[in-house]
Amino acid sequence: MKSNKSRIQDLKTNGYPLEFETVFNLAFENYKKIALYAGLLFLVSTVFFMIAAFLIIAFTYGIKNFQELIKPGNFDPKNVSDNFLLAYVGCVTLFSCLISPFFAGFIKMAHCAHLDEEFHVSTVFEYYKWPYFKELFFVTFIISVISFGFSSILDTTGIPMLGILASLTVSFLSILAIPLIIFSDFNAVEAITTSATLVLKQPLLLLGLMVITYLAVITGFFFFMIGLFFTLPFLYSMYYAIYNTIIGFEE
Repeated sequence: MKSNKSRIQDLKTNGYPLEFETVFNLAFENYKKIALYAGLLFLVSTVFFMIAAFLIIAFTYGIKNFQELIKPGNFDPKNVSDNFLLAYVGCVTLFSCLISPFFAGFIKMAHCAHLDEEFHVSTVFEYYKWPYFKELFFVTFIISVISFGFSSILDTTGIPMLGILASLTVSFLSILAIPLIIFSDFNAVEAITTSATLVLKQPLLLLGLMVITYLAVITGFFFFMIGLFFTLPFLYSMYYAIYNTIIGFEE
């Protein structure tokens, strides 16, 4: 039997068959198994992070200064300095890198659901172990830098939509990066390049799947916004379904 990396190399060279219905059905069936549990985890985690962020900012700047800081006028692009913008982007990027193993855990949860194995709260924190954390941190950092770089360059054209499209394209090409790290032990650079190569073998079908997925996730906003926490797990279930259908697992 070929190793996982050998099979992936074959897929990069020869391509692969893919059916929309097969991937979607797998994602939806797994989503039904994890929706409530994962949704509650998302909700509780978000509340915890919001309270922690508020306390950190409030104690750092003081309550009065914090109230002044969050005034709407301060978020007008004309009033934002370049240094503040760079600091903001840096903080957001760092935060994204630090929580990427947390989101990777939901992909693992979908894998457990597919195998009918039990999953727990500890499942979503499984990839904070150093070998995984390091690669997940770097893959998120690299993707963020590439996305921000392309977006910034294209924003200079005076057409903001180009920058947005660039960011979305980078995100789309890297949809397999995290699964490749946690399931196939790829390093960050290998995961990004391999993901882009595999996605470009079936770009239209995969784009259709991701568009439908994001539309499904957005419907959560129409249920008093709290529904978003329970539709968001479908995104990670889709990431797993795409990986499982294209690459699969060794017996």
